[in-house]
Amino acid sequence: MPSPDPATTPTASTPPLSSAAEARLAEGLSELDRGNSRAALQCLTQVLAICPEHVATLRWAGIAAQQAQDHALAQTYFRKALGIRPDDADLHLLLGITLGNLGNTDAAIEAFTHACQLDANLLWAWYNLGEALQRQAHTASAITALHRALEIDATCLPAQTSLARALISAGAIDEAIARLRATLQQDPANGNAWWSLANLRTVPLDRHDADQLEKLLQRTDLPPAERILLGFSHGRALEDQHDYVAAFAAFSTANALQRRRISWPAAVEHKRIKAIRQIFSQPQECASDPGQGHEVIFIASLPRSGSTLIEQILASHPDVEGANEIEDLGKVISGQARLRQRPFPLWIPGTTASDWQQLGADYLARTARWREHKPRCTDKGLMNWMFAGTALAMLPAAKVVIVRRDPVETCLACFRHWFDVGITFSCNLDEMADRCIDFWHLSRFWLQQFPQQVFDLEYETLLREPEATIRRLLDFCELPFDAACLDFHRTQRTILSSPSAAQVRQPLRRDTARAAHYGDRLDGLRQRLRAGGLPVTLP
Repeated sequence: MPSPDPATTPTASTPPLSSAAEARLAEGLSELDRGNSRAALQCLTQVLAICPEHVATLRWAGIAAQQAQDHALAQTYFRKALGIRPDDADLHLLLGITLGNLGNTDAAIEAFTHACQLDANLLWAWYNLGEALQRQAHTASAITALHRALEIDATCLPAQTSLARALISAGAIDEAIARLRATLQQDPANGNAWWSLANLRTVPLDRHDADQLEKLLQRTDLPPAERILLGFSHGRALEDQHDYVAAFAAFSTANALQRRRISWPAAVEHKRIKAIRQIFSQPQECASDPGQGHEVIFIASLPRSGSTLIEQILASHPDVEGANEIEDLGKVISGQARLRQRPFPLWIPGTTASDWQQLGADYLARTARWREHKPRCTDKGLMNWMFAGTALAMLPAAKVVIVRRDPVETCLACFRHWFDVGITFSCNLDEMADRCIDFWHLSRFWLQQFPQQVFDLEYETLLREPEATIRRLLDFCELPFDAACLDFHRTQRTILSSPSAAQVRQPLRRDTARAAHYGDRLDGLRQRLRAGGLPVTLP
């Protein structure tokens, strides 16, 4: 969520500072202007030591803390300033951005809404409100907010691309494409717009698009983030022209650039998976009420494996609401890690039945809004495959659907995809293979440990035998058969995963396998997966 330009942030009328404090404030703003947020904070806290209720300084200190990624400190400064000036729309906007960065999206929506009520023409309040509403799957309200932002400033490109993403989620694909193309008319190098188009997959990019992207990538003035997005988009455009050699080179270059910006603690993550298996190999307590959690169907998979399709099938049932990639399970688990001062999964041994009962009740309360209109809901959080045992300890009557796809196709699909948050293992095929190996073995472990509560669903089997597979899935979930699940593409609902949002609104496609096009460029991947114990056929 972008913050307002500090240069345009209004100041508050407060008692004048001493000349010494004014000098320190000026020095702090100068440091902030140069990007030295920590040095700026040092100066600004010295001013606040002299005049702790100087609203302008509190505001700038909060902005400096935001830029230093210390969002808890930023929240403290903004809340203190609001205690003095509660009707300052800009402060509510800044607080909302900080709350969003802290993961408290509901509170962020409240702050943005308050900012919009106080100043109906505050562009970035409407934009950030639309972004936050999208994250909570309030897509219709998000579209309304983003339309309002564009009424204020029709040239606001972030609002234009955000609106396009919301329209994709709502199924208005043609309108979304038109807005993305209009964005590129204004800003031909807009990486977000290009990637949103490339990622639709239902409307291929053409040769002109591929040539335009190639020319853009020859520029030397592109910021790294834009170059990465354009690189992934170029790879997709080349794929659409069936030039797989050049496409693989484009994806490799984009992933290498992305890896320089993000890190993946491979050894730490592998150790965590090993610890999960060791802990759940021993008898564990579970919630005292064996019926707790019947309302929830967890979908557990690696990215790009068909989980959105499975959720769409289940959400087509009249008794099931699709909640998308909600984060409530992870928040319950991380909350226990903080409380017990031990990381997951090391806090699990010794957890009592009463503890699990309370944790399950906490999860159900957090997710209650997804069952306001239907008795059951899905949860396809990205970490569910690691959290399955924990979820079943707190919700013994819940169901877990493991969704798996051909390992080579899974790894390639992730390698071809730009992930904005949460996925940092896909930039390198060896690292992707190792993650896939961990997923495979842990998911087989859950099937052995919880045979009555975990269902194994292979994507390729669904493609070959759709009705039989869907019937087995519904039977496992204790849902009566409903023909709407076979016609899942007709179901109207918000889908937050943009590429899948378009695809699952079409009948089942059987042409999604791509590994064969890349030939021997994937031989190393195949060998690594096979060496890890996965059933991969070598060429």
